[in-house]
Amino acid sequence: MAAARTETVAPMRTEFNFELPRGYVDDAGVVHRTGAMRLATARDELVPLRDDRVRENSAYLTVVLLARVVTRIGTVTDVHAGVVENLFASDLAFLQDMYRRINSEGHTRAAVRCPECGHGFGVDVSGGRLGGS
Repeated sequence: MAAARTETVAPMRTEFNFELPRGYVDDAGVVHRTGAMRLATARDELVPLRDDRVRENSAYLTVVLLARVVTRIGTVTDVHAGVVENLFASDLAFLQDMYRRINSEGHTRAAVRCPECGHGFGVDVSGGRLGGS
């Protein structure tokens, strides 16, 4: 009789932390830079297609979709389209790229190459200060 094989399976990662390049400024003037984004479901990608704002302007799809999957920005836990609309363009681009990375590639790592020596290595683009370890 063969012995049963026991494998340790790591739990699936469904939420990813991030640090915005500039930060969301709330109504009180407080800057929020850290946050979390969860993996998108099929529903997350389908529901915005029925949204009238998206039907009138297809570019608004990004706003509605990010509002569904960003679970927190700083202490703001009610992330809705109005919050996403008020992000700086660089932060919106950052979240769009992060969404693409975690939902199509499954991670937040990017392959980069040093422009001086040509050495290739990976970095985690989800957050952390520049120059930090």
